[in-house]
Amino acid sequence: MSKIENLTLEDVMGERFSRYSRSIIQERALPDIRDGLKPVQRRILYAMNKDGNTYDKAFRKSAKSVGNVMGNFHPHGDSSIYEALVRMSQDWKVREPLIEMHGNNGSMDGDPPAAMRYTEARLSKISSEMLRDIDKNTVDWVLNFDDTEYEPTVLPSRFPNLLVNGSTGISAGYATDIPPHNLGEVIDAVLYLQKHPKATLDDLMGFVKGPDFPTGAIVQGIDGIRKAYETGHGKIMVRSRTSIEPLKGNKSQIVITEIPYEVNKAQLVKRIDEIRLNKKIEGIAEVRDQSDREGLSIVVELKREVDSQGILNYLFKNTDLQISYNFNMVAIDHMRPVRLSLKRILTAYLDFQQNVVKKRTQFDLQKAMDRQHIVDGLIKALSILDKVIKTIRASKNRKDARDNLVNEYDFSEKQADAIVALQLYRLTNTDVTELKAESKELSDQIAGFQKILNNPSELNKVLAKELRQLAKTYRNPRRTEIQNKVSNIKISTDVMVPDEDVVVMVSHDGYIKRSSLRSYKASSSESGLKDEDYPIFMEQLNARDHLFMFTNKGNLIYRPVHEIADVKWKDTGEHISQTIGLDADEEIIGTFAFNSLKESGNFLIATDDGHIKQTSFQDLKPGRTYKNHAYTYEKLKAENAKVVAVQYLANPEQSSELLLISHHGLALRYGLDEVPVNGARTTGVKSMGLRGDDLVTNLQLIQPNSVVAIVTQRGAFKKLAVKEIPATSRARKGVMILRELKAQPHRVVDFVVIDHEDQPLEVLTNRARSHDILPKEYSVGGRYSNGSFVIDVDSEGIPKQIRIKPSELTVN
Repeated sequence: MSKIENLTLEDVMGERFSRYSRSIIQERALPDIRDGLKPVQRRILYAMNKDGNTYDKAFRKSAKSVGNVMGNFHPHGDSSIYEALVRMSQDWKVREPLIEMHGNNGSMDGDPPAAMRYTEARLSKISSEMLRDIDKNTVDWVLNFDDTEYEPTVLPSRFPNLLVNGSTGISAGYATDIPPHNLGEVIDAVLYLQKHPKATLDDLMGFVKGPDFPTGAIVQGIDGIRKAYETGHGKIMVRSRTSIEPLKGNKSQIVITEIPYEVNKAQLVKRIDEIRLNKKIEGIAEVRDQSDREGLSIVVELKREVDSQGILNYLFKNTDLQISYNFNMVAIDHMRPVRLSLKRILTAYLDFQQNVVKKRTQFDLQKAMDRQHIVDGLIKALSILDKVIKTIRASKNRKDARDNLVNEYDFSEKQADAIVALQLYRLTNTDVTELKAESKELSDQIAGFQKILNNPSELNKVLAKELRQLAKTYRNPRRTEIQNKVSNIKISTDVMVPDEDVVVMVSHDGYIKRSSLRSYKASSSESGLKDEDYPIFMEQLNARDHLFMFTNKGNLIYRPVHEIADVKWKDTGEHISQTIGLDADEEIIGTFAFNSLKESGNFLIATDDGHIKQTSFQDLKPGRTYKNHAYTYEKLKAENAKVVAVQYLANPEQSSELLLISHHGLALRYGLDEVPVNGARTTGVKSMGLRGDDLVTNLQLIQPNSVVAIVTQRGAFKKLAVKEIPATSRARKGVMILRELKAQPHRVVDFVVIDHEDQPLEVLTNRARSHDILPKEYSVGGRYSNGSFVIDVDSEGIPKQIRIKPSELTVN
């Protein structure tokens, strides 16, 4: 009867997961520091070598190799074994392929390989170096999963495969990303380290310049390489190799001949073509993949007279033409996963190779000594040949003959076996001479082997000679170029933003949109706004222009025109509060468009609690967070204070005057030169001497002959000549421009400068109603008149604003 144990779930899960983690870390996902192989890769190479499926023999079906590996050594799915086998053959994934394949073994486009029943495989020539001397007891062996035969725990790996071919893998709590390197460079570093055990990282980097990817390309960032080689963790930029070629008719094309490591070429071409189709940037005419057996070639054909370098920079930034590669050099060292420096990897490999050479020499020494023992026995037997033959003839059988030779002539059992097995034709004088020559040769070999084993410097000489020979045989030029600095990619707005005209609208309720001229022309009568909403800004602009929107609570919202939601004209657009948090009662009171952010003008700003200032355009230039945050352009002192007017002065040095009118009907006129220029986060100076609960209603720039239109809360309209208001100085009380009534006095709600008499004005009420006024139908009144009643406040609502009626927008 089985014993039932009471265990907590926590203990069971912890112990089981620990075992599972250890299994996948040590036996699946991470490479060994000595041969750079994961178990499945090691088993594939060993099984194919064992079956004689080597580079100097014919190819065999991949399915046979996969079956042998799965049946004898790796009890997992055939697909995982085949995938590992295929990857070792892909010359765009590994720097020195360990497998040669006939048939479709995949592609840089991410195409899967053909099924293993169709493809053929064998070990490559350099794989023979991974397995060389494996039959000379150079590595440890363990029983396979069913205890039927032995498999190696590591391959002799006569070249430093971990660095040469790199590795990538993910296990429980660990991952590894070791890039491929140049075989000649790594062997040179090993040889230098062998002579200089205290070599510094700088010494080693004199040989190992950096990764050498099979796909070539350009690595930028020597500091990242150095950090990775020092700590095992670092970041570099890998950039495609590109050139810009001129074409006829002022056209050009970008030709890409090398792409970053492990980038899917088909996906890269598709992404570039999507940028062309979606018009993320203007100027790309066509994208073609012209790769063939001669090599990789992606051509990006450009339109006439475009900034080709700017487009290339955009592609570097927004596609996998340039990627960041993160070193994470983790491998199994003495049964533990360790993050490794370059020196530790090279030191571990060197120690391992010294051990391999030592074990091989011990094996060869023992073999030579065993053979010499046999040869000495044969020479002795030939010297007493007649006696030996007589003894053998008198024996009953082979075993009896062997025993008699041992007993009568003092041969060892091995010598006696060799004598009994000797063929009659060997019993000649010639053979004695050959045996003596062989004995001398064996003595020399034994002395040589003992010298190697007894003297570490001799062992190192042998290892160095073999490494130099290996480098001479397999060395090939570096493919990846190393550049010290990471290039700073600057993308011109002209590249990203098409040079096209659009219609931009900002509504009273805070909706903002841009539409193509075509869409506007097709549906200009349908603004897409709610019935009670109306445009406060609508102009034809260029997509490269800049929009500044000022709110009545001192907040500035900036938008490049090309970033405004591009919608059909009959759509509403986006509400500005979707990206920037504004108060519910906050309104946009001024919107301005500019061609560039290098303007030299000033903004004139007035608040209802009697403050005024100028702020330079450059003080209000947007920062990096403009997409999510508004900027303060006016610091309001009172909690309920509001900005009532924002004007832009392109040439502030040109003298002009301004007019302020208060709610109670007081008007103040003075020169602009009295208003100082202050920073963005300031309140400004006193604009007008307000009394009691009086407020400033608006500010207008005026000329001495200007006429203003005034509207009151009772629906009265009045025209007043500016010359009726004397020019004084800032911060005064002002003069009365209304006739004061004891009952139901008039109060000014807004005023505007009349440009010319034939231009209609529009009064907007608190019921979202509008009332048109033609100025020429009304005469200019004196300072002490209250004007004419033009609006029925009971039916239309109380006036809120008067403005020049927007004319129908005519687009080009």
